[in-house]
Amino acid sequence: MARINPEPKERLLATEGYAELDAYIDGLHLEPEAPRRKDTLIQALHRAQIIFGYLPDEVQLHIANRFYIPHAEVSGVVGFYNFFTTEPKGQYQVSVCMGTACYVLGADKVLQEFERLLGIRSGEISDNGKFSLDSLRCVGACGLAPVVTINDRVYGKVKPDAVEGIVEHYLVEEAQEA
Repeated sequence: MARINPEPKERLLATEGYAELDAYIDGLHLEPEAPRRKDTLIQALHRAQIIFGYLPDEVQLHIANRFYIPHAEVSGVVGFYNFFTTEPKGQYQVSVCMGTACYVLGADKVLQEFERLLGIRSGEISDNGKFSLDSLRCVGACGLAPVVTINDRVYGKVKPDAVEGIVEHYLVEEAQEA
């Protein structure tokens, strides 16, 4: 079956990443005409985001062509789910929950302290690429409110005066790995 989307004029991301993604998609055994081939689209998008760190148009186009679907379908899924991002993120992805329980217990102050310490606003990435900062609607851990996640780690009952120690932990960890 022919591609239904144009290939990007120039690929900016690593060829090795595409090879890893293609190996994953090949393992899904997609058939161009099979109506259920889209059942695994979200899995492929998750894998692509793990590989590349985000889902720019060039990756979305690649996946759309591999799934034999229009780019708009892939873009629609990426836009619908908050987990997916089309912008690069920092090495340490800080997310502050702003759901009702977290907000009532001071998440806005926690977010302000992260913004102050990192020198960035919510939705931005630090100049050195180490930290990105976002707010999100609900982590689903209301009993731990206010909640902060950094990559896959969850911090509960976070107060503004604890933020500096949390940031320092990641800076020290990075220095020890160097």
